[in-house]
Amino acid sequence: MHIDLYIALAGLIVGCAVGLTGMGGGALMTPVLVLIFHVQPVAAVASDLVASLFMKPVGAAVHAGRGTVRWSLVAWLAIGSVPSAVLGVAFIKWIGNGPRIQTIVSVTLGAVLLVAVAALGVKMYLDLRGGDRGADDTVNVRKAPTLAIGACVGFIVGITSVGSGTLVIVLLLFLYPRLRGSQMVGTDLAQAIPMVGAAAVAHVLFGDFTLGLTASILIGSIPGVLIGATVSSYAPTLFLRGALSAVLLLSGLRLVNVPTLAIGIVLLACVAGLLAAWITVRVSGRTLRGLAGESSAKARRAGGLALDADEAA
Repeated sequence: MHIDLYIALAGLIVGCAVGLTGMGGGALMTPVLVLIFHVQPVAAVASDLVASLFMKPVGAAVHAGRGTVRWSLVAWLAIGSVPSAVLGVAFIKWIGNGPRIQTIVSVTLGAVLLVAVAALGVKMYLDLRGGDRGADDTVNVRKAPTLAIGACVGFIVGITSVGSGTLVIVLLLFLYPRLRGSQMVGTDLAQAIPMVGAAAVAHVLFGDFTLGLTASILIGSIPGVLIGATVSSYAPTLFLRGALSAVLLLSGLRLVNVPTLAIGIVLLACVAGLLAAWITVRVSGRTLRGLAGESSAKARRAGGLALDADEAA
């Protein structure tokens, strides 16, 4: 078994990003393996799925202990996702082997990344607009739509390893708008275990799994997630999510064979947008602090005038 220290370092960086932002590791790690380390797309998908199978239960156990997992939703999502994940892997093998299948997986991965970027944008918008929702402990499960979400995302995960986090959460937001953010995340982590497990086992049985590659990912990503989660409360999470969304956008465009010139234009637009967002946040923060200081000064002056009036009386 060969351990690639460069892949382990990439896993550390991706793990930190996941711990900081909560973004799905598959959406980050798989493109890194394909675009930077030139790993065959099918092998990258398989190894990332197996690595995720070791990491998902950790977060799910934390949320289960806190009571933020909606097990009824998990059950119906899993009913749809588990067989669909296996079908996704079987679909890859049915198409065939060689360069053709690698190209199909690569382009599909790029397309799913672009959908994931759009989903992240929707999620950030809904978070900013709606804030934290009231708890819905008596959630009424809409069985058919929930099963359909699991089936669609499971098939995508079986092919690309992407979608078990971002896509599920965004779809649940629309279907169950009264669930809190913590409930969304806890439910998603729990339902991802059987879905990712089914896809990972199918890839292993079909011979796509590479032990050294998976071990390299785990060596870096596990401490990375812990580091990212530890410092997440001190980091500008919204800005980081915007930056990582830009990375996913560029990766997706590259995987679907968009011309380099167009990617460069998109890169410049992303940099300009991030700078504008950073300046806006800084200016807004200063404005709010200025207003707070002004209000405090007025309160102190009012208190002084009242004190003077009391002394005069």
